[in-house]
Amino acid sequence: MTTGHTTKNLIRDAARSLFAEHGYNGVSMREIAQDVGKHPGGIYNHFPNKQAILVDVMQENLSRSHEAVIAPLNDDLDPSHRLEQFVRSHVRYNIANSDDIFIAYMELRSLEPDGAAHILKERKDYESALRSILRDGQNAGVFKISDPAIHARSVLSMLAGVTVWFRQSGPQTPTDVVECYVQAALQSVGATYSTPPER
Repeated sequence: MTTGHTTKNLIRDAARSLFAEHGYNGVSMREIAQDVGKHPGGIYNHFPNKQAILVDVMQENLSRSHEAVIAPLNDDLDPSHRLEQFVRSHVRYNIANSDDIFIAYMELRSLEPDGAAHILKERKDYESALRSILRDGQNAGVFKISDPAIHARSVLSMLAGVTVWFRQSGPQTPTDVVECYVQAALQSVGATYSTPPER
């Protein structure tokens, strides 16, 4: 890994933490530079402005979430099991990346038009994987839903909520929480939940 690439990652990580704690509008380029241990000019060698950092943080999150959730989906499974697979992977990812999820939802309003168009397209592509699962279940008569697109947004909003309340120090384990969300998602489409044998 080159020094330039390392510095860019450090800037991204610092901005992610600061944006999650203080909000995009509450953070300056100078503060990001201080967190990385650089002069502000050193930040501009990697990003032209704070908006570019926000877009980069969101894009990097979308790329990692696609790799963790969408890429492993098994198209050979029936819709109910694919929905389980999607929800399990998605909630696990959300729990492990709570700052990214917070920024992804709360800072959409802070994106300028070009960045917003790019990020919203990427989010739509991610959402389409869930819509496809729901549509397949609807067509097979195993999901009792009226509109796969609306239901996909509803499920994604529910899953994102885990980052608001879950704490690693709480009484529930991540596995407990994941299975509660899987059960809720299946019930929302009228499908039956079965506790995994490994639990």
